[in-house]
Amino acid sequence: MMEKKIVYFEKPGEQNTDDTLRLAVERARELGIKYLVVASSTGETAMKALELARSAGLELVVVTYHRGFYEEGKDSMHPEIEEKLRKEGVTIVRQSHILSGLERSISRKLGGASRTEAIAEALRALFGHGLKVCVEITIMAADSGAIPIEEVVAVGGRSSGADTAVVVRPAHMNNFFDMQIREIICMPREKRK
Repeated sequence: MMEKKIVYFEKPGEQNTDDTLRLAVERARELGIKYLVVASSTGETAMKALELARSAGLELVVVTYHRGFYEEGKDSMHPEIEEKLRKEGVTIVRQSHILSGLERSISRKLGGASRTEAIAEALRALFGHGLKVCVEITIMAADSGAIPIEEVVAVGGRSSGADTAVVVRPAHMNNFFDMQIREIICMPREKRK
């Protein structure tokens, strides 16, 4: 048996970023985990995670939106931030969202919802947007070869900043149901802004 605390933030949002990253790194260190997987659209959350991960001896893997997410042909991450992260040895994963991807395009054009989108919405509704993001980014990082299939700490949020951290054993996209969320480190109590 193991007894650990979970930190609950009153509201979701970027105001929780510093605490979320600190708690994530502390737990990774306690468990001897090697990888910190962080969602970051512009790179700002990644930059905050960089020094914490480095001081704890963690490999930082940053997962960001696919090219064209906001604007055709453009990346969401600021190029100068991405360059700095890469120079610091950070692995950056840029790929389509596992829990929407092509299916979102079909739903927007033709209506309806896919089974994949239903899974994403269930995670968002029950556990909050940040936990859905944690699930998604660990699959994306595993599928790209940036992390092995072993326990990692994943950090996510919504739009900007971070408010959720979990210990997770990832899986590849084709083995989605083999994924295990082993611990919730922190998350917001209120699920919607």
